[in-house]
Amino acid sequence: MGSHSDSTHASHDHLPTPDGRAGRDGLDALVSRPARAVVALDFDGTLAPIVPDPDQARAHPDAVPALTALAPKVASVAVITGRPAEVAVRHGGFADVPGLEHLVVLGHYGAERWDAATGTVTAPDPHPGVAAVRAELPALLERSAAGPGTWIEEKGRSVAVHTRRADDPQAAFDALRAPLADLAGRHGLIVEPGRMVLELRPPGMDKGAALLAYARETGAGSVLYAGDDLGDLPAFAAVDELRSSGTPGLLVCSGSDEVTELRERADVVVDGPAGVVALLRALAARLG
Repeated sequence: MGSHSDSTHASHDHLPTPDGRAGRDGLDALVSRPARAVVALDFDGTLAPIVPDPDQARAHPDAVPALTALAPKVASVAVITGRPAEVAVRHGGFADVPGLEHLVVLGHYGAERWDAATGTVTAPDPHPGVAAVRAELPALLERSAAGPGTWIEEKGRSVAVHTRRADDPQAAFDALRAPLADLAGRHGLIVEPGRMVLELRPPGMDKGAALLAYARETGAGSVLYAGDDLGDLPAFAAVDELRSSGTPGLLVCSGSDEVTELRERADVVVDGPAGVVALLRALAARLG
């Protein structure tokens, strides 16, 4: 893909030129055949700025207006997130918005689905290992070498341990990786690392699987995916898989110096949620 020395900024009337032929083909397909295009977006760090307390995260103030400008011009817009679907809907302000009648939120990495058309969430029963892990986590953190400042986020179908508030967030993160992996393994779960967060969740749930299933369901002719964190790498891989089978795709990194691998694989790097919003607006303007 080539390296990105600077973020690529999309102004209101200017779409960035993607790095690499595959990215340019993806953008061309999206612009030339928007009625078959699926636009898929992560939530935290992509549509919503990262904040110390995830409960306080809210979509960028211009995100919903940008989505309402774009959504009627493409086949579908999907938000794919590790959060519970209802939480993403609430924090995003996505419910009952004219223009977003066909928005889909795939929560818990696709295990949950919220459709704007019905306003309801569909989901299977939770994995029993999550409750077992939840019960053991407080004692594990108490005796760990991570120190004070770590805390547990309850996510319903998974549970996450955050280290961003610790005295040394990276040291706490490193100290917890092995014991959390052991705990997760004993209860049939896996550990998904992120930006100063370790999430314990059932295997087989990831944004790539969710994106592939949704692209096939909708008969996508092209796919754009935008993300910012390690959990978005499976979705990037899914776009690569779609490309290899003839469906053009565009990979967008919501720029973060914390996750260089995502930046290096992206076709376009934008400056965080504000840059993602600008890209969505530019795309809507291009589609007329």
